[in-house]
Amino acid sequence: MKHLGPLASGRRFDEAVVLTDLPDDQQPVARLRYVDGDDLFVNWIWDHQRDSPRMTVIERALVAPALDALAQALPTPLPGETGEQALQRALTDGPMLDLEREQHLAELLTSALIPQWLGLELNALEAAGRRPHLRIQLSPSTAQLPWELMSSSGGERGIDMVDTSVLLPATLRNDPAREVSTWHPGSTVAAVLDPAVPGFASSSELGSVLGPVASGAPLAEMVAVLGDRVRPAAASPEAAFRRRDMDRLSLSGAVHDAGRLLYVGHVTSSTHALDARMHLSDRADAPGLTAPVGTHRPYSAADIALGAAGLAPLRAPNRVALIACDSGSDMRFAEPTGLVAAFAARGAEYVTATRWTLPTEAGLRRFVPALSDRAEGMLAEAILAVNTAHEASDPVRALGAWQRAQRRRWTETGDPRYSPIIWGTLATAWAPIPPAVR
Repeated sequence: MKHLGPLASGRRFDEAVVLTDLPDDQQPVARLRYVDGDDLFVNWIWDHQRDSPRMTVIERALVAPALDALAQALPTPLPGETGEQALQRALTDGPMLDLEREQHLAELLTSALIPQWLGLELNALEAAGRRPHLRIQLSPSTAQLPWELMSSSGGERGIDMVDTSVLLPATLRNDPAREVSTWHPGSTVAAVLDPAVPGFASSSELGSVLGPVASGAPLAEMVAVLGDRVRPAAASPEAAFRRRDMDRLSLSGAVHDAGRLLYVGHVTSSTHALDARMHLSDRADAPGLTAPVGTHRPYSAADIALGAAGLAPLRAPNRVALIACDSGSDMRFAEPTGLVAAFAARGAEYVTATRWTLPTEAGLRRFVPALSDRAEGMLAEAILAVNTAHEASDPVRALGAWQRAQRRRWTETGDPRYSPIIWGTLATAWAPIPPAVR
């Protein structure tokens, strides 16, 4: 992907400097941070050049139109919108399902938000055959930015050029008191798959996200392959879905010795990150600090990280997948302490979550006439991809490989079945074992 990030007028950078002192057997890794102020501050540092941090400032007037266009393109509700109105706006007439318009959006975001210097360094690494890993900490204003889609040269995108992961704040990931849980191939999997929420019918706001899962369907086959690794055990693969007994206490028992958690369901955000909520099968009398919603008490990030009377903090497994609307909304808040941070604080090394509202297949069928019945399986494919990635030794790279395959299908065919409206929302936070305190 050549010429990523245009040159500022009259500016010249020696992009080859990024290759200095880069070991032949080491993947280039950079920590990239966006910081909001009156303007947007961007800094990055390469692990092999820690004595040479880079920094630049992008005028807010240049950034704002691109971020506004992104917000208009995504199915996350804007102020004053209902969830249904947001889906209709984004899916009926939004650019994310039209290849030419989505490419234009990607180019707009690239020109506004990728510093020229960084773009040249990435080009130099690509020319040298080196694929970097960017660990990206976004700011509240840039929190939904899909680096995987960035482009200024046609078909190829950021996902073709770099591996990307979410960089959580240093105070969280490097907390010496934080204990990262272990993982090994074949470890047990806590599977919370479209749990029934008390007081909400299957077709309601907190109803089923998957619809009926039949015996032999791809998702049922996924459970069948996991076999006796699944916790809690189910009478049959299809019985693992829409359980009514999957509350916070059952979850605590399921993750006790698990290496992974796979959650597919509903997440809702609030006015602060700690109040981001998972919706399990908890009734209103379940222990916790979050206010009930009718006959149901949501399970908040605060409950997970801190516990409450009668409720211990959750011990998170090494790998956590939160496939739900806006489950990765931490960075939209000044204090990014949402569900991703809560699971990382409680022991997760990898947390895969979503940047924006995740359309269901029913919503795609309804609002995207070009898809009709071909919408079936779109969400299931993403769930299967995340499940496969979390079975790999490097979930970041494994999920990226699937996203690259989806990117190729999208840019080669323009088929809305491969639109980044689903695969572009997935991002993985990586928080390895904190460095030893000397």
